[in-house]
Amino acid sequence: MSSAAPVAEAPPALTRAVALQAAEWFVRLQEDAATDADHQACAAWRARAPEHEQAWQRAQAVSLRAAGVPPALGSASLRRPQRLARRDAARALAVLMVAAPAGWLAWQVEPWQRWSASHATATGEWRSWTLADGSRMTLDTASVVHIEFDSYQRTIHLRSGAVWVETAPDPQPEHRPLVVRTPQGSVRAIGTRFSVRTEGDRSQVAVLQGAVELTPRHGHTAQRLQAGEQAVFGSEHVEAVQAAASNAGQWARGVLAVDDMRLDDFVAELGRYRPGLLRCDPAVAGLRITGAFQLADTDAVLHNLLHLLPLRLLYRTRYWVTLLPAA
Repeated sequence: MSSAAPVAEAPPALTRAVALQAAEWFVRLQEDAATDADHQACAAWRARAPEHEQAWQRAQAVSLRAAGVPPALGSASLRRPQRLARRDAARALAVLMVAAPAGWLAWQVEPWQRWSASHATATGEWRSWTLADGSRMTLDTASVVHIEFDSYQRTIHLRSGAVWVETAPDPQPEHRPLVVRTPQGSVRAIGTRFSVRTEGDRSQVAVLQGAVELTPRHGHTAQRLQAGEQAVFGSEHVEAVQAAASNAGQWARGVLAVDDMRLDDFVAELGRYRPGLLRCDPAVAGLRITGAFQLADTDAVLHNLLHLLPLRLLYRTRYWVTLLPAA
C-alpha cells in the first residue's frame, strides 16, 4: 500500500485561552520548585490536543526571541509577590504568543523584560555557545539551561533536555569547578567532554573524555565515571555504570544514530526533534532499525523509513503523524 501524501496546511489560529495555559506551564517549569509530577502533567497536557502542542512550541519560540527564559523563581514556598510575578509573566508571554508579527517587537514591555537571560532551544533545534570561561556548550532539542558563574563555581543548571559540554581550563587564578546540575543531582567535570540528559525523574550522563563525578541530590557519596562510561541516576542513587553507547553525543552534530533499536523507541526519540505528535502503531512497534539519520529534516527521515521497513505514513495534519503497517 502506498504511503499517504503529506497534507500541507497552516496550523489553526492560537486562542488566548490555550496560549495562557501554555504560558503558565512554561513559566512554572522554570522554577527550582518544579517537580517531576509538574513535568509529567505538562507532557500530558501537551499530548491532549494538537493545539496544546502548537501553543507549547510557540511559547518556546517566543522565549528564544527574547534571548532567554525565566530563571529560577526562588524557593519551593513562593511568597505572594513571586506568585504575582509568575502570573504577570505568564500573561505577558501569552500576549506575545498570539500577537501579530509586529508584536515580536514588544520585548521591552514589563514584566517579561525582568527575567535574566539564559539559553534555550526550540523543538528541532540544537545550538552551541562558547561560555565566559572558554568552555563549549551545545544544547539538544527543546532544552533549557541557566548559566551561573561566580567566584566559587561555574554552574550550568539543566532544567530540561540535554547539554553537551567541552570544558576549558578555568581562567580565574582560583580554580572553580564546573558543575552541571539537574533536578536529580550534580555532575562535576574533571577536564572532560560529556553529555547530560534529564527526563522525568532520571538523568543520564555519558563521558567521552576525561572523567566526571555524579552526586545524587539526596545521596551521600559521589560516583566517578571515566571516559567511555555512562550511567543513569535519580535523586537517591546512581544506577550501574555501563559502557557508553557508541552514538553518545552524536546529536550534538545533528545526527540520530541507532543500532538495532525498536521502532517505537526510535519514533519516541525522533519525535523530540519535530513539533506536534509522532505516533507508532503497536503492530509495527517491535520492528528494528539501524542507521544514522540527519535531524535537520525529520520529514525526510520519516520518508526514508518507508524504504527500510514495511511502513506507511498517515498524516492527519502536518503536526500529527502515525506510522502504520504497509499492508
